[in-house]
Amino acid sequence: MSDVLTVQGLTVSVRDVALVSDVELTVGPGERVGLIGESGSGKSLTALSVLGLLPEDVLAAGSVRLSGVDHELIGADERRMSRVRGRHLAMVFQEPMTALNPTMRVGDQVAEAMLIHRTRSSRRAARIAAAELLELVQLPGVMRTYPHQLSGGQRQRVVLALALANDPALLICDEPTTALDVTVQAMVLDLIMRGVAARESALLFITHDLAVVATVCQRVLVMYGGRVVESGPVTEVFTRPRHRYTEGLIAASDLESADSGPADVGLATSAPRRLPTIPGNVPPAGQFPDGCVFRNRCAHATETCATLPPWTGTPTQGFACHHPAGASDA
Repeated sequence: MSDVLTVQGLTVSVRDVALVSDVELTVGPGERVGLIGESGSGKSLTALSVLGLLPEDVLAAGSVRLSGVDHELIGADERRMSRVRGRHLAMVFQEPMTALNPTMRVGDQVAEAMLIHRTRSSRRAARIAAAELLELVQLPGVMRTYPHQLSGGQRQRVVLALALANDPALLICDEPTTALDVTVQAMVLDLIMRGVAARESALLFITHDLAVVATVCQRVLVMYGGRVVESGPVTEVFTRPRHRYTEGLIAASDLESADSGPADVGLATSAPRRLPTIPGNVPPAGQFPDGCVFRNRCAHATETCATLPPWTGTPTQGFACHHPAGASDA
């Protein structure tokens, strides 16, 4: 069975400055894939490129293909992309108010999403389906409510209902729980997993929270400096990282709080300890060093790292590091 999403050689630039370089990414049918990295690593730009939502002065090149869509997404005009977004491909953003119309009742907004793409036969059928969706995300009785009358967690669940309204082949979530408290975060994550499972949708989950990825995702890609530096099954990457950036991220993260499950990282509980940090800061966009983009923050960097490290492994499981963790000569 072919992949739902195939990204090849994706490059995003502004005024000849590369922000994302040569990203390769696939998401299979029903697969849940995480995309992690610090702020400024290029995660959201990658997602916006897939959606065709980049600002006018930011240009994308490469190939993005989506199952069920007979044209290339990169370079497609707005008329074509408006047919794809919300139907074949949907996104849950970090801030729900940017995705909701403050002047429309939430029930009308969910129903409208189905009417625009003609996935329901009539307005009455769309409203019935909208009520069912809102009940599915544990928001019964809010059909006639305006967004400002709901809490942040409730608004995010409305956005999730909107995203799932037309049974998309791929759901992209960009930091959907960052602004929520821990209890509401757990509820929203559970609803996302149930929603994609019920529709057999694929999921691309973007976050900086490794514990969330360990709970939700089966496979993970690590981004830094606009490049994918490591990828593989969550259990493999989180317990045996190869790239030195991945190693630093995991050391600086409290993965012990992640729930057990299909992506359980299997770390033993230990006494509270001071978490190590990665030296330095993420450079501004376009100012990452040549060669290995992590070399100016890496304790293992040598002169060899001034050259771009080759990808080692398979397209879905591998790393790009001259001095990988766990190597016999490390």
